Amino acid sequence: MLRTAVRNVLAHKARLLMTVLAVMLGVAFVSGTLVFTDTLGNAFRNQSAKSYDKVAVAVTTWAERGDDETAAVDAATLDRIRDLDGVAEATGRVSGFAGVADPDGKLIGNGWSNTGSNFSPGTGGKDAQYTFTDGTGPVEAGQIALDRTTADKGEYRVGEKVRVATNGPVKEYTLSGVFTTEDGAVNAGGSLVLFDTAVAQQLYLRPGEFKDVTVTAAAGASDQRLLDAVKPLLPEGAEAKTGAALADEEAEMTESGLKSLNSMLLAFAAIALFVGVFLIANTFTMLIAQRTKELALMRAVGASRRQVKRAILLEAGVVGLTASVIGFALGVALATGLRSAMGMFGGKIPAGPLVVSPTAVASAFAVGVLITVFAAWLPARRAAKIPPVAAMSSVHAVATTKSLVVRNSIGWVLTLLGSALIVAGAAQGDENGRWLIGGGAFLTLTGVIVLIPLLSRPVIALAGPLLRKLFGVSGKLAAQNAVRNPRRTGATASALAIGLTLVTGISVLGVTLGQAIDKMTTDNIRADYMVSMASGEALDESALTALRKADGVAAATPQRAVWLTVGKEGVSASGVTPGDVEKTFDLKTVSGSLSSLVDGEIAVDRKTAKSHGWKTGDSVPVTYQDDKKQTLKVGALYEGNEFLSPVLIPEDLVAPHESISDIREVWLTMDGGQSDANEKAVVDALGDNPAMSVMDRQGIRDMFGGFINTALNIMYALLAMALVIAVLGVVNTLAMSVFERQQEIGMLRAIGLDRRRVKRMIRLEAVVISLFGAVVGVGLGTFLGWAIGKSLSASIPGYALVIPWDRLALFLVLAGLVGVLASLWPARSGARLNMLTAIKTE
Repeated sequence: MLRTAVRNVLAHKARLLMTVLAVMLGVAFVSGTLVFTDTLGNAFRNQSAKSYDKVAVAVTTWAERGDDETAAVDAATLDRIRDLDGVAEATGRVSGFAGVADPDGKLIGNGWSNTGSNFSPGTGGKDAQYTFTDGTGPVEAGQIALDRTTADKGEYRVGEKVRVATNGPVKEYTLSGVFTTEDGAVNAGGSLVLFDTAVAQQLYLRPGEFKDVTVTAAAGASDQRLLDAVKPLLPEGAEAKTGAALADEEAEMTESGLKSLNSMLLAFAAIALFVGVFLIANTFTMLIAQRTKELALMRAVGASRRQVKRAILLEAGVVGLTASVIGFALGVALATGLRSAMGMFGGKIPAGPLVVSPTAVASAFAVGVLITVFAAWLPARRAAKIPPVAAMSSVHAVATTKSLVVRNSIGWVLTLLGSALIVAGAAQGDENGRWLIGGGAFLTLTGVIVLIPLLSRPVIALAGPLLRKLFGVSGKLAAQNAVRNPRRTGATASALAIGLTLVTGISVLGVTLGQAIDKMTTDNIRADYMVSMASGEALDESALTALRKADGVAAATPQRAVWLTVGKEGVSASGVTPGDVEKTFDLKTVSGSLSSLVDGEIAVDRKTAKSHGWKTGDSVPVTYQDDKKQTLKVGALYEGNEFLSPVLIPEDLVAPHESISDIREVWLTMDGGQSDANEKAVVDALGDNPAMSVMDRQGIRDMFGGFINTALNIMYALLAMALVIAVLGVVNTLAMSVFERQQEIGMLRAIGLDRRRVKRMIRLEAVVISLFGAVVGVGLGTFLGWAIGKSLSASIPGYALVIPWDRLALFLVLAGLVGVLASLWPARSGARLNMLTAIKTE
């Protein structure tokens, strides 16, 4: 039976080609994901180990500039650490944000990982953490050093002037040197600027103090003993760990992050493989139907049902193994390409070898073989159950009425139960509701797949008259051929339906959420511009002062992050400018007046006031972060605004209680609204600071809604593999159908159907099947998109379902185009059949 299985695979290799391609793509997705994440994990683990290779003990404090309560490591403490037995060297570090401007004045790097630190020369005037390729480290107040990547992007050379911005005004420094580093911020797409230690302390902390300390051990010294000796010397709140422990922690964090990426990619690989199951099952079903007499003959000469079933499963195993070998090689190439692509798009990955683990190899081959065998199991079971005499009397085994009734009954039960769960989950609207929707989606999708053969006849029949009217005999034959074998049509359409269900659901949800966020932006903001730090950190007070003096500014209010304690509960507040906040935000007053802010009163959003039992005129005792107390009067209640905290407090009341301002944004309304001149006035007021972002209303809308479009594009790209496999399924079904219908096509040719109309018939059949699957997928996807959106509606202000008709129409057009493209080879093959040879074919 093994020899028979291998011979059958070789005899039908052309008809198994699409199955091999489908399994190969799925295996490539799985193996590429595993090899890629294993390679990344190994590279980052090695980087962590290398970073802490010479670090015996690392000390971390949480001190920040302007925070006088949290202790840092002062110079005296650092000297005491250096004097400990077994310490070879102890280096103090301070760090914070630093952005470098390119020649056009734009920020180099992504903002959030742009970092500044201090150059700390040790023995020989070198800093062991950095390797200088040009020049030397900064040793004067006006000097800096840059990492090699940033220097190359900015086209800076040693001795040239470089504009650098921290949280304050931009300044010019002389470039003293360029270095290479394994710093994580640089590898993440940011930049690293080194200052003289005194300058860095002034910028990021306090003179003479350090935020972190790294200790290098002398030869023979124990890291643990050094740790025990260092801990008693540290200020309260400081944390000390061995370098090995920190390397392990970083490795664990990397593993955790990569595990999430791994799970997401494997989930989409699973979708692709699930779609592939239909192609594989369809292929073996058609092969078995075409080989009915051959299988019957095997039964007649003594082969048992078990042997027939085993032979077909062996064929599937051979196909799966072949596809797995090719797919695994393709997956390794894919992982290599992804790594290179990340580098091209600015993601710097640490150097390291390509990691092909035994787990990746075993998983890829197990997935390929098991999926193929699983998909072929039902066709094999059907073949084994056909009696030899019945098989010899008919080319195609016909499903019994009982089996169809059972199948359709199961399909209806699953579909109705799943739909009920989806509706219930949408109505419940919380996390539990979304779990109900997920379970219901699985049941509904399974039920629809079971029912698709039943649905195919009435749905495709609707297109019959149109096809006959537009394409004559070719259209009539195409409609009849599409429903001749409902199970085959259903299996082919199911693959497209699954892919388009997911694509449509994601599109409906994404467009709906995007419109809600866009509406939230336009309904809540009156300001023309928003100014913030590219790093996401707080703006310096000097920026607010400069903006208020800028030409054309009609109103300017900061959004100061404030934390108030009311009783035992904390309340978030926004420190704003009275009189200007109403001009920059659309605030709908419920009671009282926002003008009361000028008199030192507060405004509270309606929901927060209701939860605390406050009303206009009430006095509220609050405690500021410096533990000072004050009683504030509620002067107004307003409908909540998503861009402000639930309590508005005049900034003058907040200022005496802040050691350092926490200005997240500054909102500006300009005379004459948005214009190039007004935007230039804002940029000029900030000193053309590359670290500060100036956004107009469209930019604000793009910032808040852009991540949805990005997420949609990523989802589309990841689902593309499933759709490609679905297209292969259409090609496969048509090609095998043409082979199966050679005699019929020959007869049609003999009675006058020319080659052009044969091609048209096969193309139309493909388009009908593709559009049928697309209609099912689009309808089910819209239903799921509505349900998930409905469950989120309570947490999204202004939520309203949006059906993206343009995208849905595009999906249907693309499905039709897929049918045309998928039919090119089968249509050409069918049209080129020799008429007489085809008629003689059994």
